[in-house]
Amino acid sequence: MIKAIARSCRLTEADVGEVFQTTWLRLVENIDRIEQPERVGAWLATTARRESLRLVRGRARISFDGESFELLADPDVSSPDARLLTEERATAMRAAYARLPLRCQRLLGLLSADDSPSYKDISELLDMPIGSIGPTRGRCLEHLRRILLEIAPET
Repeated sequence: MIKAIARSCRLTEADVGEVFQTTWLRLVENIDRIEQPERVGAWLATTARRESLRLVRGRARISFDGESFELLADPDVSSPDARLLTEERATAMRAAYARLPLRCQRLLGLLSADDSPSYKDISELLDMPIGSIGPTRGRCLEHLRRILLEIAPET
């Protein structure tokens, strides 16, 4: 009955489950206030309806008429300044990368390559233990992040 009431409000299955659980929780919370035990079914139905309506009201509803829909930005078309922002970020990244120690530059360069070598190959190329590649990478990325914040704090 509780789930049927929630479904009648066109709630999703997740919301129906939430109404179901909340309704039973409300019964447990208010069990000492129920004066007519034979009316528990009606009480559950009323509570389920109220919980369903609370969820319905809580949803943000946006309605579009045809004209408003046509005014929405096309997600496949980039904004005029998107290319400029991408270039600025790339320039800042190159500048920060150039300030990294050479060891970090080499490690990050190897790990970010499209055909990235195995950890074993990186270990041999950089003369470092395999187990230290991950932690060193983390330290190098943190160093890169700090440099980026230093040279481009709003990026």
